[in-house]
Amino acid sequence: MSENDQKNKRNLNFNNSPQNRKPALFYFFIIFILVVLGNTLLVPSIEKRSVIEVPYSEFLTEVEGGDVSEVVMEQNEITFVASDEDGNRQIYNTGVVDDPDLVNRLTEADVVFAKEIPTEASPILYFLMSWIFPLLIFWALGSFLARRMSKRMGGGNSPLSFGDSKAKVYAKTGDSKTFAQVAGQDEAKEALSEVVDYLHDPSKYQAIGAKNPKGVLLVGPPGTGKTLLAQAVAGEADVPFFSISGSEFVEMFVGRGAAKVRDLFKQANEKAPCIVFIDEIDTIGKKRDGAGFSGNDEREQTLNQLLAEMDGFESNKGVVILAATNRPESLDAALLRPGRFDRRVPVELPDLRGREDILRVHAKNYIMANDIDYNTIARATSGASGAELANIVNEGALRAVREGRQQVSQTDLEESVETVIAGYQRKSAVISPKEKEIVAYHEIGHALVAAKQLDSAPVHKITIVPRTSGALGYTMQIEEGEKFLISKTELYNKLVTLAGGRVAEEIIYGSKSTGASNDIEQMTKIARAMITRYGMSDTFGMMQIETQTNQYLGGDTSLNVAPGTAERVDQEVMELIQSAHQKAGEIISDNLNKLHELAHYLLVEETITGEEFMKILED
Repeated sequence: MSENDQKNKRNLNFNNSPQNRKPALFYFFIIFILVVLGNTLLVPSIEKRSVIEVPYSEFLTEVEGGDVSEVVMEQNEITFVASDEDGNRQIYNTGVVDDPDLVNRLTEADVVFAKEIPTEASPILYFLMSWIFPLLIFWALGSFLARRMSKRMGGGNSPLSFGDSKAKVYAKTGDSKTFAQVAGQDEAKEALSEVVDYLHDPSKYQAIGAKNPKGVLLVGPPGTGKTLLAQAVAGEADVPFFSISGSEFVEMFVGRGAAKVRDLFKQANEKAPCIVFIDEIDTIGKKRDGAGFSGNDEREQTLNQLLAEMDGFESNKGVVILAATNRPESLDAALLRPGRFDRRVPVELPDLRGREDILRVHAKNYIMANDIDYNTIARATSGASGAELANIVNEGALRAVREGRQQVSQTDLEESVETVIAGYQRKSAVISPKEKEIVAYHEIGHALVAAKQLDSAPVHKITIVPRTSGALGYTMQIEEGEKFLISKTELYNKLVTLAGGRVAEEIIYGSKSTGASNDIEQMTKIARAMITRYGMSDTFGMMQIETQTNQYLGGDTSLNVAPGTAERVDQEVMELIQSAHQKAGEIISDNLNKLHELAHYLLVEETITGEEFMKILED
């Protein structure tokens, strides 16, 4: 972008900024001033006569002589109109008088009185000022307010452009996204590369009779890069890119959403070949149940129009519809049938290698130290999305600036991982020595039980520094590699490890604290999943007890069994947790000396690494 273009862009942004918008009262004030000036300056033809002061006696003489035609009386001051020596009408004033018989005199002389003295004006100017000028003022004001309202409501360039699509159109520029900027989604890029190849050279597909998919649906958790992938497809194909959110189709008035769909596809056909990207398509593509009314009717009409438009355009025109959603199970079946969204591309959370690649891509935008171990950071962020990894790198850069360094170090990234997981350090928190000791024994209890079990992730870090999330300490375990399957033994060992903190408190202090609340929540969740979802119960076997929905948005679950079966499930969950609690107690009782030694060391250091922990444990 040239310097002039940048300057014009800055001026445009300045002019459109909310701080520079004048309130409506300002414009009303300007119009009022214009009307006043117009009445004052633009009506010079109104007759301006000089007023002549005369004695009251002369006024009476004029009345008796029949020369007075009109009289105005106001607060004993008399203004009258009479003919002068040349026969012209002239205004006279007598000053203040007090004459009780004045009304009778005027009545006897047939003089019109008690009203304003009329003035003569140009009929043309009077018509213009009375009718044309006010109409022009109100027309201009109405047009201005209509444009402002249309822009704020998302309309087009005219007040009546309610059916215009609000899709943003991106043309090929120097900073367009490409597949090189998308890491950790190799399978998704491979599935979309065929769409790019078709847009580049459709003739070889048409020669064999193959048709390009009309629609491609990107599904996956939030933050995995679905929008970025759609932009990369447009950048690689070098075609216009229409981007719009599904919520922008939903309107209060029935028919507006459908009109926007028609306008969007009309623009797309005019600019073909191109790509149309609809983000969060589940907003308008939900299953139709026939029970809706009002706003739901509007959504249904919008969906029907979308279905009709996708049937109406030919695939050989080169218009490809990309859509993204986190809830594919809520979409209407008619939207997912072949001929509409022909291809479904999963955009899942990245694996270990993918996370490492994503970290490297984002690190290019920062000044990083040469000894950064991205593999360690990737292993510590299992289950993180691309957006979360980008946030981790940025948090590391912010920490480096706070510490006064010129580049991001390994320590900055590791601390940023902990910040994202548990929050910032609460350096101002004041914890009593007794509570600090309880937290130390609690965390060492977790680490000790984890280290003494097979098939358990190694301990990476233990800390008793409070965090803003409410945690007074935590134990971090990091797997050596990526795991796609977890055995029953590994899940049970997780239960035992989670129970280690509460068990350590019970053995050392003979009491329980609230510090194990999060451990209890995780234990219950894992134990219930083992029985209801993973089929790891000897009683129920492979029977499906629990149904999961919204798998990409946290996974809501619901039991689909009889009440009696639900009670038996609760009983099994309780027995499984009690068994894990008992095993944790056995491990800690067998290593009580190491528990004391490690807890005292943690109290002094506040934070220890996994290597330090294992060295003391193995001595």
